Amino acid sequence: MNVINIPFNKPFMTGCELGYIAQAHINGHLAGDGMFTKKCHDWLEAYTGVYKALLTHSCTAALEMAAILANIQPGDEVIMPSFTFVSTANAFVLRGGIPVFVDIRPDTLNIDETKIEAAITRRTKAIVPVHYAGVACEMDAIMEIAQRYKLLVIEDAAQGIMSTYKGRPLGSIGHLGAYSFHETKNIISGEGGALLVNDERFAERAEIIREKGTNRSQFFRGQVEKYTWVDVGSSYLPGEIIAAFLWAQMEEADPITGQRLAIWQHYHEAFKELEVNGMVRRPVIPTSCTHNAHMYYLLLNSLDARTAFIAGLKKQGISSVFHYVPLHSSLYGKHIGRAADAMTNTNRISERLVRLPLWLGLEQHQPTVINLIQSELKQVLGSGF
Repeated sequence: MNVINIPFNKPFMTGCELGYIAQAHINGHLAGDGMFTKKCHDWLEAYTGVYKALLTHSCTAALEMAAILANIQPGDEVIMPSFTFVSTANAFVLRGGIPVFVDIRPDTLNIDETKIEAAITRRTKAIVPVHYAGVACEMDAIMEIAQRYKLLVIEDAAQGIMSTYKGRPLGSIGHLGAYSFHETKNIISGEGGALLVNDERFAERAEIIREKGTNRSQFFRGQVEKYTWVDVGSSYLPGEIIAAFLWAQMEEADPITGQRLAIWQHYHEAFKELEVNGMVRRPVIPTSCTHNAHMYYLLLNSLDARTAFIAGLKKQGISSVFHYVPLHSSLYGKHIGRAADAMTNTNRISERLVRLPLWLGLEQHQPTVINLIQSELKQVLGSGF
């Protein structure tokens, strides 16, 4: 048997990245906030319409900045889904916050907006919706709840660049938002992220926090005669090499997204019959959303089926992965946070979800990959479809 080699992810390069990195070196500026950082900031602000965008060295860093801007204090509660990456919670736990986990919807796997209000207490400070797979949460409902209770909304849009909710880019709807440019994302720089400031009152302080708590940015703009330590902060900005690589990706954001959507749609059509016959469940995209094809996943019917399926694909040379261990059931999550409800959907779905390979260049292998996936599903689920 011929075994192919299909990795789960393969970082894409447009072809301009190395040239831009060389240009950054020629410019004599490899620390943060050089020419390419400014290009990235301008692109993000133009694309999202936010008041200010700031590159960070990771989405985790952007969320940590958001937690500082939200003035999270020990004992403050922050509502979020449990079905998310640990950074969503860690950013607030580092400030002494308590994550309050809310169950997810069974369709989009996003936080269930109908369960948020019941989780609010007098100690609640913020809501952190996570746009899973680049598919938007029900942001109108979430923003309405936040307004009534005077809470901040911080969008974890790590997977959401180039996706929209009712025409609005993800990350630009809440008071603050965070993007990721990790190599597994759609637009990449290896590691990297961005803080989106949609509320003008946070903009000046965001710059200060990002620059180690100094007013250095104001100094370079000629607004102050010297810069000094004025607030809490850390070194959250990336170097210019990262920004140069990222700029090459941003220039091609539309074609990258289009190619990913074509791969996603090919998967989606291939597995329609399996869903009709009740063997798997495919992703759900609400009509109010446009998504970015960040990932393609299937929901199988049990943990055992998923385990066997992933192992079977591995033998065929195809790498597939499950996703998050829910934070509310993790060792530290049990210690530091609390679940606001029974977490029924989170528990059930987290055991059944499997992510399939999706990267630019997969197109030439996708027919073979789909055939092997379908064959493996027959082995795992039975051939009666």
